[in-house]
Amino acid sequence: MQPTPPMPHKPGWPLGLFSGICATILLSARPGLWFGFDSYGADIALAIVGGIILWTHFRLLHRLNFKLQTTIIWAELLALFATFFLSFDLSFEFIGSRIPYLLGLQLQGDFIQGAVLTLFISLISIFCATLLALFAALGRLSKSGVFFGLSTFYTSFFRGTPLLLQVMLIYLGLPQIGIVLSAVPAGIIALSLCYGAYMAEIFRAGIESVPEGQTEAALSLGLKPWQVMRLVVLPQALRLVIPPTGNQFISMLKDSSLVSIMGVWELMYLARTHGRSEFKYMEMLISAAIIYWAMSGIFEYIQSRIEKKLGKGVRV
Repeated sequence: MQPTPPMPHKPGWPLGLFSGICATILLSARPGLWFGFDSYGADIALAIVGGIILWTHFRLLHRLNFKLQTTIIWAELLALFATFFLSFDLSFEFIGSRIPYLLGLQLQGDFIQGAVLTLFISLISIFCATLLALFAALGRLSKSGVFFGLSTFYTSFFRGTPLLLQVMLIYLGLPQIGIVLSAVPAGIIALSLCYGAYMAEIFRAGIESVPEGQTEAALSLGLKPWQVMRLVVLPQALRLVIPPTGNQFISMLKDSSLVSIMGVWELMYLARTHGRSEFKYMEMLISAAIIYWAMSGIFEYIQSRIEKKLGKGVRV
């Protein structure tokens, strides 16, 4: 006699979605709204009811497929964030009038500004940082004491000091020895040196992950060491280097706001300036946060596509 197959779960997404909405309302409401008074008992009762609804909600979500679970969670969290932001009584008219400036679509001078300038600084900095990281990683792996000492000192100093301090040393310190840089080049140099030091360890780990047999086989074929590195080792290490390098670039997008202390009209500088003009800081800070998040999301997608492309040859 064959065993009776288990009954399939019925889709529970309507009830799950309803319970999630109820939980969101309960968590965002004041106890007095539901109980008519403010007391510890009301807080405890609210916490218990909210916990039961959340537990029911997640139990029902587990009966759905992975993609639908993810979509519902994202929708609920976005709704919760929107409710949180709307509680600040924001002036959307003011936000709409300042968004073009924050994005850099409407200039107040001859040079790019806002999010466009943030991207410009970050893209040039990540390119320079990648070159520095590659040379520093090769120096760490070199058998020459000179190159090893230079690379280890560089990575130790720039990983061991704050980025803000490095920005100030380059912008205010170099003029003391006769080297005067404007704010944008100084910010690019500081970001490149700082992130190059961190990425040097990423490149070193990626290069060392390639089996030594690959190098030995290439040398036995008559390739020179620099050809082995360029044609055999680096292409294989690139697959492991891309994910953490993409994370470093996304971090650089946000850390580029530190160059605003030098008067660079990037995204955070404009957000603070426009917010200060009419005492609407929250409107501008939330707008800047959404723009940063959108840019990070775009590059996360690009990074995932690159990883997928590079990983085609190693999938089983």
